Amino acid sequence: MIDVIVQGLLLGGLYALFAQGLSVMFGVMRLTNIAQGDFIVLAAFGAVALAPRVGGNPLWVGLLLVPTGFGLGWLLQHRLLNRVLGKDPLPSLVVTFGLSIIVQNALQELFSADPRALDAGDLATRSLQLGEVSVGLLPLLILLTALGCTAALQWLFTRTATGRAFRAVSDDRDIAELMGLDARRVCATATGVAGAVIALAGTFQALRTTVAPSDGPSLLLFAFEAVIIGGMGSMWGTLIGALVLGVTQQIGFQADPGWGVGFGHLVFLAVLVVRPQGLFPRTRG
Repeated sequence: MIDVIVQGLLLGGLYALFAQGLSVMFGVMRLTNIAQGDFIVLAAFGAVALAPRVGGNPLWVGLLLVPTGFGLGWLLQHRLLNRVLGKDPLPSLVVTFGLSIIVQNALQELFSADPRALDAGDLATRSLQLGEVSVGLLPLLILLTALGCTAALQWLFTRTATGRAFRAVSDDRDIAELMGLDARRVCATATGVAGAVIALAGTFQALRTTVAPSDGPSLLLFAFEAVIIGGMGSMWGTLIGALVLGVTQQIGFQADPGWGVGFGHLVFLAVLVVRPQGLFPRTRG
């Protein structure tokens, strides 16, 4: 059982990276990004395409993709998503759903429907033996990265002028603009931050397993469940929700290989019934 819990926590680290970008965008703009999973897949294929040009080094791939993800996220929000933000969430849902379809079809056109992966070298096979539990170095690196990203995002939101601008726009966009903030630029910066995290998540996804153009909806589901379990807009809550989801899935896989994902869905539904605001919802102020 200890091994199951450890492996579940490691899996939850990857889910946390899937979910943090979704949590950032909802926390600042109340925008649910339906294309989140497809953007992760797009980043994964970007990593696969970029790797041969940097000698196959995953570190260089990540260093190049993260700022690229920030820039593309900033442009997407500034040029497109800002036009559909408002009190009615339907336009943004429709636009991100359309982006999801566009990304899936573009990836199938460019790369075909075949799964691809990024070669992690010996990192994929090396492990640490902690007593009777074997911990893979790559999953451990992913979990540590998720912890670091969560801490960095929490610091950004609570300790910086940019974070104060995020919270002001989230609480009341009209008043924030009356106080001199450019809400469109603040939202673009938030989506840029989400894009950087998405790029990191896509790179790790390609390192950990194979990815196909049609994987986006399933990744979106895992991200969405992690955010709902933890609490919408809460950075640490999202991390905890992802870890809970990972552990419950691993328990399900231990009981029966076909039950793992279903166990995660059951926990998600249970949280919705008992505590619909999530385990650790974001507090105002």
